[in-house]
Amino acid sequence: MKRPCFTLIELVIVISIIALLMAVLFPTMRSSRQQAKAALCSSNIKQLLLALFSYEADNLTLPYGFYDDFFDSISPPPFDKCPGNLAYDKPGWWWFNYISDYSRANKGKKQALWCPSRKIRRPEFDHVLHGNYGVNRSICKSFKNKHDPGGEFVGTPLSTIDIPRPGATLLIVDSGYSIISWWHATDEPPTVLTRVIIEDTAYIPGLEINKDRDLWPWQEQDAIYGRHPNKTVNVGFVDGHVSHIKADDLLIEKTKDVYKNIHPLWQPK
Repeated sequence: MKRPCFTLIELVIVISIIALLMAVLFPTMRSSRQQAKAALCSSNIKQLLLALFSYEADNLTLPYGFYDDFFDSISPPPFDKCPGNLAYDKPGWWWFNYISDYSRANKGKKQALWCPSRKIRRPEFDHVLHGNYGVNRSICKSFKNKHDPGGEFVGTPLSTIDIPRPGATLLIVDSGYSIISWWHATDEPPTVLTRVIIEDTAYIPGLEINKDRDLWPWQEQDAIYGRHPNKTVNVGFVDGHVSHIKADDLLIEKTKDVYKNIHPLWQPK
């Protein structure tokens, strides 16, 4: 008696059906993974907002975005080194150093400070400063910055009560660098931005103007194609809410001598 078995034609049909199902399901599975990562990213930003506000409650201001005056400071840089690569990044106190006691975000693990959708693949830049989250330098100011002659990003950091429209002013966002400003969201910044100083190549992932910017090659995939579906980013606002919005909604356009969309979104006015 003959044992039942598949004919060649039946095998081909079965394989074709499996291949068709995979072709249909794979994009859905990929999209689901991307959505899950975007949701985790949003949760990370919420955690960081809570830590920033906790710091403010104890210190009456939000932390510096970056502080590098060691002669004026009673403390050397954390761990006596830069959290990134000393060949490209400056040593000093960063905003995430200030909030480390208020959050699990800086305990040596890739937790809230690391975007799960980051696309930086170069080993020498696989650290917290690149391809994760950036604070708004108009709020979390720097102690000094010779590249900001107008002083907009220099001075004492603000507190949330200093910001007239907290629900419309961004505090932290998906970013190419740990400190970012509206200069990185316009194609005509007040000063020329080059990649000589690596913080000048900060960017909003997926922003349309990034394709024409002078970026490092290892930044381009993250900057041009974005991290989350449909070139969206997660934004944490001063009032504590987190929004998932189009990257181009953060674009600053210049018409003649006037910058549009700059405040209250970026500048706390």
